[in-house]
Amino acid sequence: MEGEDEVSLREQHFHSQVRESTICFLLFAVLYIVSYFIITRYKRKSDEQEDEDAIVNRISLFLSTFTLAVSAGAVLLLPFSIISNEILLSFPQNYYIQWLNGSLIHGLWNLASLFSNLCLFVLMPFAFFFLESEGFAGLKKGIRARILETLVMLILLALLILGIVWVASALIDNDAASMESLYDLWEFYLPYLYSCISLMGCLLLLLCTPVGLSRMFTVMGQLLVKPTILEDLDEQIYIITLEEEALQRRLNGLSSSVEYNIRKLEQELENVKNLKTKLERRKKASAWERNLVYPAVMVLLLIETSISVLLVACNILCLLVDETAMPKGTRGPGIGNASLSTFGFVGAALEIILIFYLMVSSVVGFYSLRFFGNFTPKKDDTTMTKIIGNCVSILVLSSALPVMSRTLGITRFDLLGDFGRFNWLGNFYIVLSYNLLFAIVTTLCLVRKFTSAVREELFKALGLHKLHLSNTPRDSETTKPSANGRQKTL
Repeated sequence: MEGEDEVSLREQHFHSQVRESTICFLLFAVLYIVSYFIITRYKRKSDEQEDEDAIVNRISLFLSTFTLAVSAGAVLLLPFSIISNEILLSFPQNYYIQWLNGSLIHGLWNLASLFSNLCLFVLMPFAFFFLESEGFAGLKKGIRARILETLVMLILLALLILGIVWVASALIDNDAASMESLYDLWEFYLPYLYSCISLMGCLLLLLCTPVGLSRMFTVMGQLLVKPTILEDLDEQIYIITLEEEALQRRLNGLSSSVEYNIRKLEQELENVKNLKTKLERRKKASAWERNLVYPAVMVLLLIETSISVLLVACNILCLLVDETAMPKGTRGPGIGNASLSTFGFVGAALEIILIFYLMVSSVVGFYSLRFFGNFTPKKDDTTMTKIIGNCVSILVLSSALPVMSRTLGITRFDLLGDFGRFNWLGNFYIVLSYNLLFAIVTTLCLVRKFTSAVREELFKALGLHKLHLSNTPRDSETTKPSANGRQKTL
């Protein structure tokens, strides 16, 4: 009997492993297909040659798609775990959700951590060096020569990072045991290195998210139709039409030898056409869309931002009085045993909405920063090098999203896998400082956003607008095309 029971347990374990592997494969396949369509939408079409470079571009495209799919999986990891916990609580004995269990959730977290390390330290460096490689001098040109050069560059990069991390560990923690543990590549070195990358990602989120939270109001204002208050759209469209016709006549009257003036007029004509299109869209919009949708979306964004700041403020108080509020505190009751939200399913849904809202805001804030402004992808005009840079940036942000959400107290779901092994999550001063900085910077960005119109009017009333103290671009900063077709800023 004992032998039969043991065989039955082995069969159940085998079927469970096969089922979980199939579910993980199907989920990743869906994410990969979606990521492929996203990247091909922005990839420059001129990169599609039929030669050696085409093979290199295709390999880099597949690796970038894999990385973007892993990033999407990291973003969905925490919301999927939260909703799974609530479903298991609501339907504990339901036959159709027996596949949704703690083993599957833990496996997804481990796979997300493993693939994030793989993409960040192997696949993306390989894609970049492979794309830029030409083969060593003296060797026969071809794919093999480029692969050889790429592998050599990867080995040198690994040695460089290994030395930097070893020296940093020796400086921070001058202990023989800690330095000897770095020789354990798999158990300590890679998690330690990923912990450093996660800390950098959380710091980047700390910079991008507050900016994105204030920027979201502007972005949604550009996507939606604003209410027409004391505006005559017909008159504005009439004026824009006259301006468009005047520019068209000037453009037809210029000779082809004046290349700069033609390009400048074409740019002005394109701007006028875009403005005319926006005005016509506002005119065609229904009264419900103008007067109800726009205010409702703005109020919803304000509510979500306010709730995020209030949750962070409450988490700061909890950190001061309760040590279990630390991200690396005591382990929870486990998946499917108890609800981690005070309001049950409604609270879990609110946490998921806030997590997605923070991720979208962080991406918007990332591309709004001046330093990363050139990283913004353009439809059908983004090089593979820029796509690789965008995929790495999104991977760093998405991998740090679960850690930031738990650190800020947006959710009480425990970090699983290697995400919960980061040493800095147990440092009270780092966690408290992170919460304080997020609350302060977000509040300052929102105050600055909503008082910008008042500041502009004050500057105009005092005559200070001529000093360019506001954030409006200066009139003298015009773009002039150079001889090679690129844009120069004067």
